[in-house]
Amino acid sequence: MALIGKRNTLPILRETTPGFYLDAGPLGEILLPGRYVPKGVHPGQSIDVFVYRDSEDRLVATTETPYATVGEFAYLRVVSVNAGLGAFLDWGLEKDLLLPIRELAGPVNRGDWVLVYVFLDDKTQRVVASARTNRHLNLTPPAYAAGQAVKLIVAGETPLGYNVIIGHAHRGLLYHSDLAGPLAPGQPLDGFVRTVRPDGKIDVALDRAGHQRIRPCRDTVLAALQAAGGALPFHDGSAPEEIRAAFGMSKKAFKQAIGALYRERIIFINAREIRLVPPGVREREAKAGGAAGAGPKPGK
Repeated sequence: MALIGKRNTLPILRETTPGFYLDAGPLGEILLPGRYVPKGVHPGQSIDVFVYRDSEDRLVATTETPYATVGEFAYLRVVSVNAGLGAFLDWGLEKDLLLPIRELAGPVNRGDWVLVYVFLDDKTQRVVASARTNRHLNLTPPAYAAGQAVKLIVAGETPLGYNVIIGHAHRGLLYHSDLAGPLAPGQPLDGFVRTVRPDGKIDVALDRAGHQRIRPCRDTVLAALQAAGGALPFHDGSAPEEIRAAFGMSKKAFKQAIGALYRERIIFINAREIRLVPPGVREREAKAGGAAGAGPKPGK
């Protein structure tokens, strides 16, 4: 059965002048206009398409990919506003996505960007958007595990950090203390679940916690050192945003990573740089039981 507002793999029934007609089961036959038909495709094959309603309210298919499908959140640009209907959003398809008046969270103007939830209207069976995102979040207790990798979308800033939407379902909090700099509304991020609280609230971070984080970060810094010829201009005093840009990790994670490399006698650390210990020096130090690192140890 084909689902409206989702991608579907549908059999091609026949070819006509307008395009291909696809078998959508209980929804009947759906037209895939000729301009969207890939070369070499013919009746009898199946094709991956997105199904929605066109401007004349007919079900149609397209091989194009919208920025979001039914059940997902997305940050979309307002392309026009109709006082009697609502706002129309660019979602990557020929027909713009309607944000009905009843689903507006506040006034919008052409050119604005809005965080919305995409859903199928029960009455009209049309794909529409809602800027009232809170009502579409999943309120059931989450089954996330600490350390689990998740996809995040930034919803907005709070005094503690940023509210994020986890996996297009739950709300989470990303703390300022774990960030190198400001984030933008609608920004997609890869993150990790830090804690699921008894009340269902979820704390997330951009880095793994504890020992799960240190080893990958250590390996990332070591690989960067090797690629740079053995030295990099980073140290305890480097700015958090510079570390995030160079290594994709927080300053706290970076300090833990270089601390691990220091204890393994793999790097020297001083106030200007981190540098690989030459293999010969490392071997002599290991035999002597001494420390290879020069200068102050990385802070905790």
